[in-house]
Amino acid sequence: MRPVITAFDWVPDFAKGQVRDLRLRWALEEVGQSYETLYLRQGEQKRDAHRTRQPFGQVPTYQEDELVLFESGAIVLHIAERFGGDLLPADPAGRIRAIEWIFAALNSIEPSLMDHGMCAIFEADQPWSAPRMPAVLARIDGRLAALSHRLGDREWLEDDGFTAGDLIMVTVLRIVAGDFLLAPYPNLSAYVARGEARPAFQRALADQMAGFTGAPPPGFAEWEARIKARQGEPAWPISKDS
Repeated sequence: MRPVITAFDWVPDFAKGQVRDLRLRWALEEVGQSYETLYLRQGEQKRDAHRTRQPFGQVPTYQEDELVLFESGAIVLHIAERFGGDLLPADPAGRIRAIEWIFAALNSIEPSLMDHGMCAIFEADQPWSAPRMPAVLARIDGRLAALSHRLGDREWLEDDGFTAGDLIMVTVLRIVAGDFLLAPYPNLSAYVARGEARPAFQRALADQMAGFTGAPPPGFAEWEARIKARQGEPAWPISKDS
């Protein structure tokens, strides 16, 4: 049985190419493993049938025979271990360094970027979003500065070549790629571009984009209009001076 992943059949334009099933698709493409996709309409992820796979009502999930997994980092790690390839170095030290970077991307970098997304987009109409933004931006800049310093002029995070740690880190940084947040760190922008240039990434992105064939859920247009009205301009991306 080929692995089966879950993904949305529709997301807003700003989220296309960002939904976390991209990480699974990319990892599977890197190891040369074919897969199937079970598409969910918006709202279906919150129903009991899906919560048996993902207790928090999110995507993606991954099923391989009787094994069902959630959390994209754990799934990418499983794919790297299960199907071989170069996503995890063979030597124990290199392997744990790759795993270390998976955790760093998901625990030290992504939360602040997602906090920015909550303030700038998803809850931009809340009264607390604007006052919170300066602290969010300062936290992001501190984390990106540290990462930029560590990366230096290396091609990838470690000298072992491209690993699962890079795969996750690139997908996290893509949240702000091309945005003012990443602009002060050209080595990070170049790092993301190298990841995006990989053929496996290109195939994964094309597959994700091809799956967005559904319709927006009821109420989306009203939500979008409310956000734009509050900001006085399109809700994304929000500028640093907003």
